[in-house]
Amino acid sequence: MERLGTGIGWRPEIAEAVERMPGVDWVEAVAENICPGHLPESLERLRARGVTVVPHGVSLGLGGAERPDAGRLAALAERAEALGAPLVTEHIAFVRAGGPLTASPPLEAGHLLPVPRTRDALDVLCENVRIAQDALPVPLAVENIAALFSWPGEEMTEGQFLYDLVDRTGVQLLVDVANLHTNHVNRGEDPAKALAELPVEAIAYVHVAGGFERDGVWHDSHAHPVPPAVLDILTDLTSRVSPPGVLLERDEDFPTEAELEAELRAIRAALKRGASQRRTTERGPLEAGAPGPGPDPVPVFCAGPVPAPATDTAPARQRVALGQVSLLSALVGGTPVPEGFDRGRVGVQGRALVGKRAGVVGKVAPELPALLGQAYREAFLAYAHGRPMTGGYRRDALDFAEYLLLSGRLEEGRTRREVRAWWLERSGPAPRSRVARAARRMLPLR
Repeated sequence: MERLGTGIGWRPEIAEAVERMPGVDWVEAVAENICPGHLPESLERLRARGVTVVPHGVSLGLGGAERPDAGRLAALAERAEALGAPLVTEHIAFVRAGGPLTASPPLEAGHLLPVPRTRDALDVLCENVRIAQDALPVPLAVENIAALFSWPGEEMTEGQFLYDLVDRTGVQLLVDVANLHTNHVNRGEDPAKALAELPVEAIAYVHVAGGFERDGVWHDSHAHPVPPAVLDILTDLTSRVSPPGVLLERDEDFPTEAELEAELRAIRAALKRGASQRRTTERGPLEAGAPGPGPDPVPVFCAGPVPAPATDTAPARQRVALGQVSLLSALVGGTPVPEGFDRGRVGVQGRALVGKRAGVVGKVAPELPALLGQAYREAFLAYAHGRPMTGGYRRDALDFAEYLLLSGRLEEGRTRREVRAWWLERSGPAPRSRVARAARRMLPLR
């Protein structure tokens, strides 16, 4: 497994700062934000200096009931080749539900949602991972995610679930220690126990990130400093194994360059503490003359696909699909929360999804929050209530603009004219939706 060293998540907002930072061995870029034929100049300069760039996917939905989309896999493969990446990474999560398996409209979460730790979900995930491995030109590593709630009827711990996934597929792991902390606060799961159960030899690299706690719930924001508790988990992990790479993630509210460098130094210090503990543990029994044999050797997992057993996953996919669409419909569509879930936590997750959706639409279509000002967020939340996202964030932005024009929220005047002009320019000569056609008829240019 390639040694990566210490890295930071590359984002356009901090691109210049990343280029100047000392000791950055590699960077990770969100795959969906990269155009293979037009790589950002900053990434090109980093690559020219020998800095490794790893594409990190967020939309594949390997934990979903459907098989991975061939187009998304091809796009991920194209980005890996364009960047000369040694591996690609994705998440153990589902991001959409509905469709043919449930005979229901497709729904988009707009975010990573946890899969149930059940045999059915594991069977589906293993097959999806194998499909992805076959389609990608480089090894795949998958990341454990943060969760605000638990699924009812789970059959395994996170460590057991990941161990079996690696054992059955040979996939590598991207271990996010911040997500282990999140699951400790939100689900009462012991990070040390999870690390003890993990196949640590399968770790490709490690994520470190910050968050915040509100009303007893930890939010994995990637917009706050890394807390000491997360660094402690990193130290614990490093006391067990030397990870090939460690990376600082920051996605919003970027601090100064000096603050980012200080966080990298804190990460290196945690790695050093863990390595010191590991060496002491390795020497201790020999120096103390401890009797008896040492611990059983940890199994070494292969770094490539494992032949799939001849099993039919169709029944499992159907069961997983029904569970996921019921939950996602409650989260984004306002339907009743399925039996067995914590209704309060599902409510927290639903509000977080809407907030994230508003933020991403504001980035995809920055003209809309600029035009609406402080009224943007309130208007978007009103629009999103009972309106699940079905076609991605750009479609969502257009639909939001239609809502503004048809709902009466915008009085006649400059803002309404500019929103309409923005919408007309992007909706094309033949808008797809019935609402859009109605809007064209009802809204003469003033």
